[in-house]
Amino acid sequence: MSLVARHLESNGIPTVIVGSARDIVEQAGVPRFVFVDYPLGNPMGRPYDVAEQQMVLGMALDLLERAYLPRTTVQAPLVWDVTESWRADYMRVSDELREQWAREGEERRRKQAEAKRSGKARGI
Repeated sequence: MSLVARHLESNGIPTVIVGSARDIVEQAGVPRFVFVDYPLGNPMGRPYDVAEQQMVLGMALDLLERAYLPRTTVQAPLVWDVTESWRADYMRVSDELREQWAREGEERRRKQAEAKRSGKARGI
């Protein structure tokens, strides 16, 4: 989306990116960015929290109207969890899950090889 925003901007269409991956979005050099320090996939706020989502949308519209300097970032004053415990476990893969995925991958590869040998190769 960052590169799309830059393309649109270069063609006279103003943009605002709302996201949770600050380092990536800022590195891409978007003109306006609302940073929401939430787990990836939740840049507009918590699911079903309409008030929070409206606040983020309001910040984006305000930024669109008021940002006069390029590469302007504002941070939403939101906290996913006051203990910040989500950061330690976010996208963590346990040994048990890693082993399960390895078994499933081996089974999928076995089925693909079998289908290829029998002439019935297809996307499995």
